[in-house]
Amino acid sequence: MSDNGKFPPPDGMIQWNKGQHLQNGKYEIVDILGGGGFGVTYRAREVATNRMVAIKTLNAVVQNKPNFADYQEKFVKEAFCLARCSHPHVVQVFDVFQEDGLWCMVMEYVAGMNLAEYIQDNGWLTEAEALRYIRQVGEALTFVHQQGFLHRDVKPLNIMLRETTREAVLIDFGLAREFTIGKTQTHTNAITEGYAPIEQYNLRDKRGEFTDVHALAATLYNLLTNEMIPPAKFRKDFNIPLPPPTQYNSSISQRVSDAILKGMALEPQNRPQTVMEWLALLMDLGTQKQGFSLELKSAVGMDYGKLQQLLAAQEWRKADEETRRVMLKVANREKEGWLDKESIDNFPCEDLRTIDRLWVHYSNGHFGFSVQKRIWQQLGGKIDYDTECKLGDAFGWRKDGKWLNYNDLTFSLASPTGHFPDVRVCGFWGGWWGWLVLLSRRDL
Repeated sequence: MSDNGKFPPPDGMIQWNKGQHLQNGKYEIVDILGGGGFGVTYRAREVATNRMVAIKTLNAVVQNKPNFADYQEKFVKEAFCLARCSHPHVVQVFDVFQEDGLWCMVMEYVAGMNLAEYIQDNGWLTEAEALRYIRQVGEALTFVHQQGFLHRDVKPLNIMLRETTREAVLIDFGLAREFTIGKTQTHTNAITEGYAPIEQYNLRDKRGEFTDVHALAATLYNLLTNEMIPPAKFRKDFNIPLPPPTQYNSSISQRVSDAILKGMALEPQNRPQTVMEWLALLMDLGTQKQGFSLELKSAVGMDYGKLQQLLAAQEWRKADEETRRVMLKVANREKEGWLDKESIDNFPCEDLRTIDRLWVHYSNGHFGFSVQKRIWQQLGGKIDYDTECKLGDAFGWRKDGKWLNYNDLTFSLASPTGHFPDVRVCGFWGGWWGWLVLLSRRDL
């Protein structure tokens, strides 16, 4: 940003080529990942760590627009929006910088394919697989909404599947905007036909979580049918009802079909008002009370019901202690009271993911091993004492350069992101280095 607070255009059209270095050699361009109406995204290598990242900036078309400064300002706001949304199923922002007069956003590089490509290659998904991805994106959206933002462009193209874990990651926050419940606001009316609800066709209208509910329900419709969805405006102007998804795929359960139609209701007041309310319609009656379905998988028959109850009640300290108990029992290390290197390396991935997902879900993306792992990666992803100290500072485990006692931690959602689970409760081989070995596992 210049001294007068504006976002001046770059000198000429800027496009970077393979091998070009940015930020005094910090990043090296590898290739172009793709682009859209406003931006272009490069795959790059962070030279010091050899880590692959994605660097997004405004494309050549936007650079030549007379109101380019306005686009620059919106782009920077997108970066700050994403930076506030640290969640396992939201693409992470590592850095924001300016190069050649262009603002750039350094993001997590998600290796894999988006859901649009996935169903194009494989056809429609089974209900179980589709619901798994929708639940993960629903978690992400709930967290984004709690930060005061709407995504406004949820669709299969904007949901990546991680290559290693097959988990969903919500990307492209270019249309994300702040919102106030019940207030009519002015928004850009950029839309994706079929996924955008009727209120997004109007420049001034009330928008809320129900706006993203429509897009998420439409995404599920597409995943289960692989069909083009009639645009909301077309449905309204010609009074054409939305065909039930069961018309195209008879294997879809009636419960899921009804939930999709409810989520895609034309008028906002006829939809569930929050993502969690809509997700509850997708669940069995036994899990509607919690509004979310979590598969408590275990390779050794461990019962995670008590941990789930404690986390649902936000009993963070008791949940932390229960995490210690179940991890030692799963690893058959109750007698020793700590995990050695072998038990860390061989800890069942099903159990590790179950523990993590419980923490992530009930803290709305604030706590969990995967949350800690992302912050560890942002700090360089090294296994050394310096990284331990940096993580201790980030997680609120250290103060004024000294490690806090367990009783001095803050057992609430006001704690820093990644505050729990606290590894000191469980005990790891090699001190905290063993915990960093756990975070380095590819299946987490």
